[in-house]
Amino acid sequence: MNIKDSNILITGGSLGIGKASAKLLMESGANVAITGRDKGRLHAAAKETGAFPIVADVAVVEDIERTYQIFLKEFQTLDCLINNAGIGGRRPLIDELQLQDLDSVYRVNVFGAALMASKAAVLFKKQNHGHIINIGSTSALKSDARSTVYSATKFALRAMTQAWQAELRKYNVRVIQVNPSEVATAFGSTDRIERKPVDNKLSSEEIAYTIKAVLEMDDRGFIPELSVWATNPW
Repeated sequence: MNIKDSNILITGGSLGIGKASAKLLMESGANVAITGRDKGRLHAAAKETGAFPIVADVAVVEDIERTYQIFLKEFQTLDCLINNAGIGGRRPLIDELQLQDLDSVYRVNVFGAALMASKAAVLFKKQNHGHIINIGSTSALKSDARSTVYSATKFALRAMTQAWQAELRKYNVRVIQVNPSEVATAFGSTDRIERKPVDNKLSSEEIAYTIKAVLEMDDRGFIPELSVWATNPW
């Protein structure tokens, strides 16, 4: 993909991986829009990165519709969707699990990602090209204690990624999942304040670089899934 002059939509672009990706892709010549639920944080990120802000929640169907209406009015066409929005939620043990634990996280990490991709797929099939990057997690590869909910959503995203690959390859659409291990971001933080960089953990900028690298591969091929691990996180 030629990133220069391409039109890219990133969900969850206010902080962390989404914001870092918007900044890097803008610097590479792309036209980028970012979504986020918090208007103040989103507009601050837009000012810092140069990206176009769309205040929206991927867990709300009406917001997804409005996101595409605003994006297409601004950019006319879509070349790449980056499904980055995600939440961690509470981490209950199995005998503490409540329905709302599943509902809140699935609405963002699974249902929101699927409906965003569904809208993108309609556009991509018509134009016979496009790119979807799903930001998963190494929790999509192996779960652990207290990860019933979060890991399940990332396993689900991985399954959806594979389904979309099977459906969309004949339309020249590349669907790629990127699985970071622990990244020093605001993820899981109730106050949504970015964590300070940690020497032995990944940075948002490293994942942004990974996203840019897989997109820049010539469109004749693609990397179905890529995991990025911290070398020694302990």
